[in-house]
Amino acid sequence: MPTNEPINRKLRMALVGGGRGSFIGRVHATAAVLDNRAELVAGALSSDPVRAKESAEDYAIPLDRAYGSYRELIEKELALPEDQRVDFISVATPNHTHFEIAKSAVDAGFNVICDKPLTLDCAQAEELLVAVESSGVVFAVTHNYTGYPLVRQARQMVTSGELGDIMAVRMNYIQGWLVTKLEDEEQKQAAWRTDPKRSGAAGCFGDIATHAFNLGRFVTGLIPEQISCHLRTFVQGRQLDDYGHAVVTYENGALGTVTASQVTHGRENDVTLEVDGTKGSLSWRQENPNEMWVRKNGQPHQLYTRDPNAPFTSPGAAESCRLPAGHPEAFFEAFANIYRAAYDNMARRIAGQKFETVDTLYPNIYDGAEGMYFIQQSVASSNENGKWLPVKHKKARS
Repeated sequence: MPTNEPINRKLRMALVGGGRGSFIGRVHATAAVLDNRAELVAGALSSDPVRAKESAEDYAIPLDRAYGSYRELIEKELALPEDQRVDFISVATPNHTHFEIAKSAVDAGFNVICDKPLTLDCAQAEELLVAVESSGVVFAVTHNYTGYPLVRQARQMVTSGELGDIMAVRMNYIQGWLVTKLEDEEQKQAAWRTDPKRSGAAGCFGDIATHAFNLGRFVTGLIPEQISCHLRTFVQGRQLDDYGHAVVTYENGALGTVTASQVTHGRENDVTLEVDGTKGSLSWRQENPNEMWVRKNGQPHQLYTRDPNAPFTSPGAAESCRLPAGHPEAFFEAFANIYRAAYDNMARRIAGQKFETVDTLYPNIYDGAEGMYFIQQSVASSNENGKWLPVKHKKARS
């Protein structure tokens, strides 16, 4: 029976991926429990059953719930009483495994939080989207940069009209860690990201340009219409792109640019967003996430800081903060904000209540499918020397 009462317990989490040597799996596990609303109780931490079991102690997962594969995890968790089995499964594995794991979890009725990009290709994304719509589960995609308080502040400023009509959006994600051919040195993260069988049709553009594109979509709400893209592979012998630049047109007439690099010397994780409106502009940088500049001609430049108690802070930004002003919050907290927003809908689902599935605060299955279409059309455009191609997904959120 539906109830208006909140659930009075922690959500139970299972992690797929995240074994020893993993970066993003540990991030998922840390972010998931940051607000004390969930606990990690089960996992299939590696595709190697022995390593999966051995990695369990790193997360304090009981050995009887440290499974040798995601299939065993789903089968044995379903066999448990409903008040003991996990509530959701987090997928923190390389791209080529996302679909089979997420689809199996969705078909079994488990909520899912999946790393990006959503799947290996567009066909898988569309099939997964249909499965999610049919099942009614909560499905989130960890485009985690949308979780920063000042990113949410920027979104409120744009949607409220403070910047006027949006004319242009510049979205950049610049790294330099792949400036040498690390994949030949048995570097785990480089090896799968540069392998088309495991990464998909794009390298740099699939790995990080999708984040930049999604960030612009989240903040502006603009609907993309067409794309012209040029991808390059500058490191000799590499199979996938390591640099790319795209121009995006939006339905309102605005122009956007997406630039992504993994071969720029000295750059680390430099995500930047700039939005130009008829009344003002804003700029934000992920490496300095607690500050945002807002500029208007003829007025002093305004520096917004992350301050949950300031009168200028929007409610959505304030609710995304955990610490008072002057205490930096960053990557883990932003990641945790994606989890927290998804938890609200998981709690509603458990209580039998209705919940929003399209216009969610967290990136959802529709955003994930849109990201895969962005990758597909970027590659296709580049293969035709920048030919303009449609980029609006048929179920794009407004």
